[in-house]
Amino acid sequence: MTVRVTGKVVTPTGVIRQGCVEVTQDRISAIAEYPSVHDGHWIVPGFVDMHTHGGGGHTFTTGDAGAAREAAAFHLRHGTTTLLASLVSSPFALMRDATAAYRPLVGSGVLAGVHFEGPYLSADRCGAQNPEFLRDPSTEELAELIELGDGAVRMVTLAPERDGALAAIELLVSRGVVAAVGHTDATWEQTRAAVAAGASVGTHLFNGMRPVHHREPGPVTALLEAPNVVCELVADGVHLHDGMLGFATSVAGPERAALITDAMAAAGMPDGEYELGGQAVTVADGVARLSRDGAIAGSTLTMDAALRHAVAAGIALPDAVRMVATTPARAIGLGDRVGALQPGLRADLVVLDDDLNVLRVMREGSWVE
Repeated sequence: MTVRVTGKVVTPTGVIRQGCVEVTQDRISAIAEYPSVHDGHWIVPGFVDMHTHGGGGHTFTTGDAGAAREAAAFHLRHGTTTLLASLVSSPFALMRDATAAYRPLVGSGVLAGVHFEGPYLSADRCGAQNPEFLRDPSTEELAELIELGDGAVRMVTLAPERDGALAAIELLVSRGVVAAVGHTDATWEQTRAAVAAGASVGTHLFNGMRPVHHREPGPVTALLEAPNVVCELVADGVHLHDGMLGFATSVAGPERAALITDAMAAAGMPDGEYELGGQAVTVADGVARLSRDGAIAGSTLTMDAALRHAVAAGIALPDAVRMVATTPARAIGLGDRVGALQPGLRADLVVLDDDLNVLRVMREGSWVE
C-alpha cells in the first residue's frame, strides 16, 4: 500500500512547490511533482538530533530506560525522528550501566545511539559538566563501553589537550564511533591534531571552548576550517548570538553545520528547579542555568523551534532543513538511512504549516499519534 503526502516538498536539491512524497511500507518510494497541489503544507525530512540530554521532564543522563523512552517520545512529537541519547560527565559505572540499559532501545530503534559528552573534558571549559567527574581519556574504558554497547555507542565528546586524547580518538574512529571535540581549552594546533587523528564533529561550537583570538585562533577556527568536520550549533538565541549563528553557517555551509537542541529534561516543561548530572539547574524564562554559578546548562529547545529560529535569523529554509536533518544524519553515520526526502531512505517526515509549526510527524511510514 502506497501513501501519498502532498505539499511543498523540501528535498536535498531544492523545493518542489507542488510535490508529493510516496511512501510504501516504511520507505520513501518516490518523490514526484503533483500539479494538483496548491498552497500545500511544507513537507520536510524527520529531524535528526545528535545531541540531546532529555525533554518532557525526562532525562537520558541517569541511564534509566523508561525515562529515555519518554524523552524520545517527547522529541518525536516535535518532529525528531532520530536522536542520540546524550549523557554528561559521569562515573564509569554509570556510563557502563547506561550503555547496557540503552542497547535494547538502540536495537529497537527508539534511540539511534548513545553519545557520551564527557567525562574526558577540560576543567577550565567544563560549563555545566560536573567537575567532580572530569578525567583523562581512557582507551580501556572506551573499549569496554564499545564492546558492551555492541553498536550502541555512536559518539564521544572529548577535549584533545587532555593526556591520552589522541589515542582515544584513534580508538573510537577505528571502532566506528564518532569522535567529537568539545568542552576544550585546546589550541588551534592541538585541535588540528585531533582532526588529523579522526575527530569529525565540533560539539556545540563556541560554547565550552576557548574563544577565538586573532593571535590564538583556538579550537573554533580549527573546527570551522576543517573540511571533514561537522559543527554543532545551538540555535536558541541564548547559546549563540544570531549573528554568530549566521557567521558560522556561512563559513561551514549547511553541509557542515548541524543544528542541535542540547536539550535537558526541562524542554517542554515549566520554569522551575531541575537536575543535570548531579547538579541543580534553575530554569527561568525558558533558559536553563546551573543554580550555583549561572552557567548555561543545556537548553529547553526542540528541533522544530531550532528550525524556526534559524529561519527567522536569516538562514534559507532549504539550508536550515539540511542543518536539522541531512547534515546531522551524515555526521553520525546514518546518512544512507535517514535525514532526507529521497527514494530508498526511511519514511521519516514532518508536515509543517507556513509558520513552521509541526502539524504531523511520520516515522518509518506510520503517522505518530
